[in-house]
Amino acid sequence: MNEEGLIFEREVPEGGCLPLPGDEATDALAESLLAGVALRAQPAPLPDVPEWEVVRHFTRLSQRNWGVDTGFYPLGSCTMKHNPRVNEVAARLPGLARVHPDQHPAQVQGMLRLLKTLEEALAEISGMDAVTLQPPAGAQGELTALLCFQAYHRSRGDLGRTRIIVPDSSHGTNPASAARCGMTVQTIQSNAQGLTDLSALDAALDDTVAGFMLTNPNTLGVFEPQVEEVCRRVHGAGGLVYCDGANMNALVGVARPGDMGFDALHFNVHKTFSTPHGGGGPGAGPVAVKRHLEAFLPVPRIVEGADGMLRLDSEYPQSIGKVHSFSGNIGPLVRAYAYIVNHGPLGLREVTERAVLNANYLLSRVREAYDLPYASPPMHEFVLSADRQKALGCRGLDVAKRLLDYGFHAPTVYFPLIVSEALMIEPTETETKRSLDAFADALLAIARECEEQPDLVKEAPHRAYAARLDEVLAARRLDLRYEPEEEG
Repeated sequence: MNEEGLIFEREVPEGGCLPLPGDEATDALAESLLAGVALRAQPAPLPDVPEWEVVRHFTRLSQRNWGVDTGFYPLGSCTMKHNPRVNEVAARLPGLARVHPDQHPAQVQGMLRLLKTLEEALAEISGMDAVTLQPPAGAQGELTALLCFQAYHRSRGDLGRTRIIVPDSSHGTNPASAARCGMTVQTIQSNAQGLTDLSALDAALDDTVAGFMLTNPNTLGVFEPQVEEVCRRVHGAGGLVYCDGANMNALVGVARPGDMGFDALHFNVHKTFSTPHGGGGPGAGPVAVKRHLEAFLPVPRIVEGADGMLRLDSEYPQSIGKVHSFSGNIGPLVRAYAYIVNHGPLGLREVTERAVLNANYLLSRVREAYDLPYASPPMHEFVLSADRQKALGCRGLDVAKRLLDYGFHAPTVYFPLIVSEALMIEPTETETKRSLDAFADALLAIARECEEQPDLVKEAPHRAYAARLDEVLAARRLDLRYEPEEEG
């Protein structure tokens, strides 16, 4: 315990760390710049730990984690696929990584050209007319598009449109984003096939509706075949239609939301274009819109002058303003650009085809052992139900925990909410048949265990560093100790 009462479990008293070299001029400059602003009155209470102990500590922690570089990560709705290392190399090129957003445009023409080209590529991929790269996450992309919806209706004097409709299968961010815009949210029930119920949609449409938010393929992994009719009915009532682009991994190079009738969508570049995913960011959620919404996009916009020079232009009087600093999180966008350029149109189409093939193959292996509540052929992901296993005393959560013992990350569980004991599985295009078969074998083995040894499943995991946790309590009462506190 140090003088401020903090406990550092790996501390080596008196002599762990070596001081960093400095000089009087540097110290004096730092003090003059920071004094009265951020300069500490007392030294920070940092642990006295040698460098090699720090390295060992964080290496051990990393070995307790799981990610796409460790093994199969079938997290439904989140597309956890391989991040090509060539994209990392591109993002670290000095001419891209060492520029500053406040530099004069004449000095960063290469970066601006990359971003402008990415905007054009995303517009082509989505079938839209204009793109903003500014939103730093998919959920903020939703927020940005809905703010554009609001601005559009207000520009037409249609001030009474304050309601957003969402299906009961929607991602939770959809109603949350709408509520954050100050809109009211109405949820409509899906039909027996897990698709938009047209009669329920008709009943919800009136002159107070600002828009309808739809994921396509939806969160069941099923493509909405009546999407054009859905868009026609919403437009007929004066509303706009938003595509949650979370599942674009099932469409890229094959179908375009803009051609289906959508007015706007966001991309999750960490899902579709394989930028790093997780760890709290940084992320990117570009938004693509049709021409009638372009004037409302965030500023600054990248524009090209008659001389071919690119610049940042904020002179858009109908813009909703900024939703993030500068032009967004550039690092993930560079990686997405590299992914798109590396694959090209045919390669992106193959990504989609392989993702759909892998999902359908995996489903064919396991569908007899688990319930399939919606029988429509899936696209890139599918949702099983563990109701059959629950009747034997093993919940969907137990199945997911048992998968850890077989060396696999668990799929998404208990989502979408319209599926009881849901197991949402997305294998992605990057997995081999060998890994898919191994995962299928594990799911089949666990189904047998639920019948023959249910306690083995209910008490899983047995091989993980930590046993079954109280996850609700863990989220509310964080314990950040490296080692368990000794009792007594």
